[in-house]
Amino acid sequence: MVSRWDELERWMQEQQLPRGFEALKNTGWIERYVKTMMTKAMPEQMAQTVQASQQGHSRAETFETHHFIVVKWPLPQGAHPSSLRLLVREDRIRIEGLPSGEKETVKLPKPILPRVCKALCQDGILQVKLRKRPVNRQYYETTIRY
Repeated sequence: MVSRWDELERWMQEQQLPRGFEALKNTGWIERYVKTMMTKAMPEQMAQTVQASQQGHSRAETFETHHFIVVKWPLPQGAHPSSLRLLVREDRIRIEGLPSGEKETVKLPKPILPRVCKALCQDGILQVKLRKRPVNRQYYETTIRY
């Protein structure tokens, strides 16, 4: 007696699908496809979205370790560390005082502790080390109304 699972396996083999699904390992083509389709479907809205993302785009690189998030921010020509202001909140950081008068913001991948932060400006790069907010895994008892 042939099971439904065996039927499914046989059908999958007949479909000539790529072995190991190598195409799924590189997902960049999916992003390009979706962006192309969205641009064709809504050209005005996509142009506004691209323009807005470029205006708020930062050149900063973000790295994660087990306990920290490190942001490396290449400063524009003419930026002086003493004129910069670094503002930190639990989900993003912002730099003000750039020569162009603009502000740059970086959205952080995980929540952090804003008051536990170190910043160093060296060789035209601002490096910010932020401690991740620990996950609270403790249970709390709550009352049940009845």
